[in-house]
Amino acid sequence: MILHARAKRGRPGMPWLVFLHGFSGDAREWQAVGERFSDHSRLYIDLPGHGGSAEIAVGGFDEVSALLRATLISYNILDYWLVGYSLGGRVAMMAACQGAPASGLRGLVVEGGHPGLTNDEERLRRRLSDLRWADRFRQQPLCEVFSDWYQQPVFASLTASQRRTLVALRSRNNGDTLAAMLEATSLGVQPDLRARINGGAFPFYYLCGERDGKFRALAAELAAVTHIIHHAGHNAHRENPAGVAACLAQILRH
Repeated sequence: MILHARAKRGRPGMPWLVFLHGFSGDAREWQAVGERFSDHSRLYIDLPGHGGSAEIAVGGFDEVSALLRATLISYNILDYWLVGYSLGGRVAMMAACQGAPASGLRGLVVEGGHPGLTNDEERLRRRLSDLRWADRFRQQPLCEVFSDWYQQPVFASLTASQRRTLVALRSRNNGDTLAAMLEATSLGVQPDLRARINGGAFPFYYLCGERDGKFRALAAELAAVTHIIHHAGHNAHRENPAGVAACLAQILRH
């Protein structure tokens, strides 16, 4: 089994850019950035429970990583960068730490992805919170759930108009499959990846919006080159795609 994806071919010999979206997004999420890199082949993946992979259910990060590896192999992608936002960033970090496949990974670019909670009490609180959200995704109209979802502090920089746009866009999803993926990849079940990431096994770059105080603080804990995206909050590649593309271009030149 492999994940649904959209492939765009670039020039032979250039490394692939493999894009992983955030929770409730899909393969289209990164295209405003990715299509600026036409020399590179690009793979836009639908994560389990999302988009064309909505019917794929997983029990945890190990299964997600295995699906990602199988998908890369199916496209014969042996030389690539992983680029992930939020949930996609956490998937990318987990996959890189597990060797996905390590021989072909040029580096990791994460936007607003959490490296993991540091103690069992925090993980339990987050697990219980995500279970409550999952119940709501299964039982309530998505427009109502996402209206509350985007009131969380991490999205405080959104304007009312941006919030309405995201609620309308995300409400097209399937609540049951979103809930299953949220439970399987909760931050409450993710290990703390700081030691493995900071070990320097692969080049690691971190992007976050200048108005995203929580993730700017987390970035300071990582042995990563950090790029601050101006005029953006947590969802920087959506709020300032040109700024994110400029940072990615700089990373690829190095």
